[in-house]
Amino acid sequence: MDNRSEVREFLTSRRARITPQQAGLPAYSGNRRVKGLRREEVAMLAGVSAEYYARLERGNLSGVSETVLDSLARALQLDEAEHAHLDDLARTANTTRRTPRRRPRQPIRPSLQHLLDAMTEAPAFIRNGRLDILATNRLGRALYDPVFADPARPVNLARYQFLNPTAADFLPRLDHQDAAAVALLRTEAGRDPYNRDLTDLIGELSTRSEKFRTLWAAHDVRLHQTGVKLFRHPAVGELALDFEAMPIPTDPGLTLTALSAEPGTPSHDSLKLLASWAATLDQHDRASTATTDSEHSA
Repeated sequence: MDNRSEVREFLTSRRARITPQQAGLPAYSGNRRVKGLRREEVAMLAGVSAEYYARLERGNLSGVSETVLDSLARALQLDEAEHAHLDDLARTANTTRRTPRRRPRQPIRPSLQHLLDAMTEAPAFIRNGRLDILATNRLGRALYDPVFADPARPVNLARYQFLNPTAADFLPRLDHQDAAAVALLRTEAGRDPYNRDLTDLIGELSTRSEKFRTLWAAHDVRLHQTGVKLFRHPAVGELALDFEAMPIPTDPGLTLTALSAEPGTPSHDSLKLLASWAATLDQHDRASTATTDSEHSA
């Protein structure tokens, strides 16, 4: 991804969404030729010259100071995720350009898998920045069984949501989940612009999904840390689960997501049913493995 075009489109899209009234500027009668604020108005709000802001919006963030970035974030009313994304774009603009490269698959440390396995009453999984599911506990594997049923590997939440026709059945609020997935990928692309695997995934989804292309063009970013996810599981029906997404400081780029339901709710009962269903699957898998082993030894 070209840093200059990313900067230009991000700043232009943020400027276009703010009206003069929202920015506290006087409203003048007559037609405005631009959607949102004018460049000159953003420059005034940020305390920089119009010429300097025009240079920034053309995609040139080289040499920009942290103070200017902070002023620009205030002028454009950026939220925490957007401010961090702007900082990431500036960092890329001020570092030597590198050739995109593939990241080696990040192994999950045994202690992390042990932690997942110890969470017996809450579905949990670990993902990376491009939304590959790298590890789960038993309940997490059961909850996301429709995603794992997709033959594409590695198991990827974004690819499943945009390319698998079963996604609309499994995820009742698919539009909301799609927007969140794209915002997370856009955030990761700003943070890790030379990740070839991430770029390849974005290219694949852009080529194969018009919906993804539309959402990607919005340049939205997000910190997806807590909220509610809705599921329509083929074995246990509908669930509304609270989630907490926690970055793992010792393993940069990895996030542990745990889901839960309030005791006494239908979703909590469904989680118990899901645990029973998962146990049945485990017994079936062990029986299949035993049969295969005996056939090989015969």
